[in-house]
Amino acid sequence: MEKRIYILLATFVAFYFLLKYKLNQHMNYDNEPLIFSDLIKENKEAFLAKVRFLAKKMNINPNWLMAIMWKESKMNHRIVNSIGAVGLIQFVPTTAGDLGTTTTQLKNMSNVDQLDYVYKYFTKYYKKTYTSYTHLYLYCFHPVAVGKPDSFIVASYPSKTYMTNKVVDANKDGKITVADFGKYALQEIPTRYLPYL
Repeated sequence: MEKRIYILLATFVAFYFLLKYKLNQHMNYDNEPLIFSDLIKENKEAFLAKVRFLAKKMNINPNWLMAIMWKESKMNHRIVNSIGAVGLIQFVPTTAGDLGTTTTQLKNMSNVDQLDYVYKYFTKYYKKTYTSYTHLYLYCFHPVAVGKPDSFIVASYPSKTYMTNKVVDANKDGKITVADFGKYALQEIPTRYLPYL
């Protein structure tokens, strides 16, 4: 009995230190440059400082947020796409409402203020720690697919979700899978920025 308790205690201590190490890995980004920061045209210093602050609260690499915002909006917090999605991570009207705002309000607020809703989106329901850039971005794209295998089908032709996002279908087989999305997440990101992700 004592041996079993000792093994359980040793396992718990080892797990604790491993978890602490992993969290610390995510928290040491203070001196790393933020990718795509040259594209921030308004409130640049305040915006970048807030990205770092919110990423630290989420225990993630701030460049994951920067890359997602670049992929979704090219850092333009006022941009509106063809289906009415707005802002840094392309909030659709239903998502905006769920977060206690509207797409019109999001479009009219500053880029710094809009970051509060980016944070709220990523933390409101998902309570685990994000483990990678593609993991975080997949939550932005299709939350239900997080944690699913690469073969999981997110959308298929001719659904509205597929038609809106058919660019993500890497092999053009009429299905968007988690694997397709993983490839899409890294597409067009300049090679020099990949080590920061």
